[in-house]
Amino acid sequence: MRETTADGTIALNTAQEDSDLYLRRIPWWYWAVFFGVMATAIYLLGPVLTPFLISFGLAYLLHPFVDRLEQWRVSRTFGVSLVFALSILVLALAILLLIPSLQVQISRLETLLPKANIWLQQDVLPWISARIGMDVTRLDAGRVTQLLQENFPQAGSVATNVVSYVTSSGMKLAATLANLFLVPIVTFYMMRDWHEMLESVGNLVPRPLLPAFTDLAHEADEVLAAFLRGQLLVMIALGSIYAIGFWIAGVEFAMLIGIFAGLVSFVPYLGVAMALLSAMITAAITGAEPLVYAYILVVVGIGQALEGSVITPLLVGDRIGLHPVIVIFLVLAGGQLFGFVGVLVALPVGAVLSVFFRHLQEFYKRSDLYGKSSPHSNPPD
Repeated sequence: MRETTADGTIALNTAQEDSDLYLRRIPWWYWAVFFGVMATAIYLLGPVLTPFLISFGLAYLLHPFVDRLEQWRVSRTFGVSLVFALSILVLALAILLLIPSLQVQISRLETLLPKANIWLQQDVLPWISARIGMDVTRLDAGRVTQLLQENFPQAGSVATNVVSYVTSSGMKLAATLANLFLVPIVTFYMMRDWHEMLESVGNLVPRPLLPAFTDLAHEADEVLAAFLRGQLLVMIALGSIYAIGFWIAGVEFAMLIGIFAGLVSFVPYLGVAMALLSAMITAAITGAEPLVYAYILVVVGIGQALEGSVITPLLVGDRIGLHPVIVIFLVLAGGQLFGFVGVLVALPVGAVLSVFFRHLQEFYKRSDLYGKSSPHSNPPD
C-alpha cells in the first residue's frame, strides 16, 4: 500500500514500513531453509497431495455459490450439500451427452486413416518434394497408418486401459479407490469450513506482516479466480464455438476438434492454431467442397474476434499476466514433477506465484540492497 503526499511524492505508510523492517530482520538462510523444506515436502508428498489439490480446486470454484445461499439464510451445511448434488448432476449429464457422440467420432476417425494415407502419399508429399527440391515421397506413410490402426483401439478404449492399469496392482487399486472416496469428502468439508480455514491461516501470520499478507492474499485470490473460474469458462466457450461452427460448416469430427482446441486454448494462440490446422486437414482428407475451407476461416475468425474482444476481457481480464513462454514452461514442469495433475495445477499455481514474485520485486526495490537513485544519475534535459 502507498500514500501520495501533497507534493506528489510517494510515501510508504506505517504498515508497509513495519512489514519491511520485520522482513529485513529475518536472516536470508531462514528463507532458504523454509522454501527448501517446503519444495522437498511437496515433491515427496506429490501422490498424497493429489486428492487434496483436486479438492481445493473444486472447493475454490464452488464455495461462492455456497456463500450466496448462506446470504439467503440457507444453512452452510445444507447449501454445501445442495451445490455438491447439483454439480454432480451437471457433470453426469455432460458425460451422458458427450460420451456417445465422442465414441462415434473416434470410431469414424479410425476408419478414415487409410484415406489420410492416400492424401499424404498423393498430395502432401509430392507438394513438399516440389517445394524443397528433395524427394520425400519414399516416406513409408502406409507403415505409419498401419501402426496407428493397430494401436488406435487401445487409445480409443480409455476406460479399459484405466481399469487394467489400476487392477494390475492391489496397492494401485487401493490408492485409486481411496482417492475417489477422498476427493468428494475432502471437498465437502473444505466448502463447509472454507472461511474458518482462511481465518486459521491468517492467525498464524506474524502481526507485523498481516497487512502485507492480506494485500498479497487478496491479489492472489483475484488472479486465481480469474484463471480457475474465468479461464475455464473461456476454454468451454471457445471449444463450443469451434465445435458448433465446424459442425455447421460441414467439417467432420467437429466435436473432437472443438474439444481439443478448447482444452489447449490456455496457451495463447495454440488453441486457434490447433483448431485451424485440424479443421483444414480434416476437410482435405475427407474431400470437402472448396467453400468449406472458407467457412473454416470464418469460424476461426469469429472465435478469435469473440475471444479477444468479449470472452477473455469479460471472464478473465488482464490479471493473470503470464507470458506464453512461461505458460508452456509451467505446463511442462508440472507434468514432469506431478504427472497429469501437475499439468492441471501448473497454471493456477504459476499465476499465484507471479503475484508473490511481483510483491517480492517491490520489496527488493525498497530495500537497501537495491539502493536509491543518485541525484546525478538522471541525464540533463
